[in-house]
Amino acid sequence: MSVDLDAANYALSGLRPFPVAVTTIDGDEVNGLISLSAGAASIVPEAPRVTISLTKYNKTHDMVLNSGVFVMHLLAAAPEEALEGSLEILKGLGGSSGRDGDELSRFRTKPGVTGAPILLDALCYVEARVVKTLDMDESTLFVGDVVGSERFGTGEKLRVGEAWKRLPREWIEQYDTNHVPQLASARRYRGLPEDGPAGH
Repeated sequence: MSVDLDAANYALSGLRPFPVAVTTIDGDEVNGLISLSAGAASIVPEAPRVTISLTKYNKTHDMVLNSGVFVMHLLAAAPEEALEGSLEILKGLGGSSGRDGDELSRFRTKPGVTGAPILLDALCYVEARVVKTLDMDESTLFVGDVVGSERFGTGEKLRVGEAWKRLPREWIEQYDTNHVPQLASARRYRGLPEDGPAGH
């Protein structure tokens, strides 16, 4: 079976417009990352659920798997001051690994009902306790019951395309470099060549 990868990537990338900041706590340790794989998981308005998909390469994945709690934050696109805060969160949580040291101490936070850190410069958040998981080889899909939520601003949600236009070129280059081992890890979990199709 032959798949038009350009068409598939075009269709699937359109389903991930909003970068989210995910934070968690495991014992006394906190951590976080940026994800493009989050969504609503229930149509019942009085009992909301949220999903996040985290690759096994990331430390945050292991912490959520162990503790069963996480906070998913959406970031603000406006006003300008809020956008600047959003870009700082993106750069701080998306530009390095939690395995290399504390990523969260530079941000204003408060503990949620689960103890997980809430980013006070986000647009809004939902805090969740994991109720289901699905092992997807390179990643785990976590489904959580929402146990807390709050909205800090009234602006629009930041879209990934707009964020990428505003991030410094050198940061994007470093992000791409840091993404290489994560992608290789994902391919290993899937039983694929680490360097991609035809050595690319």
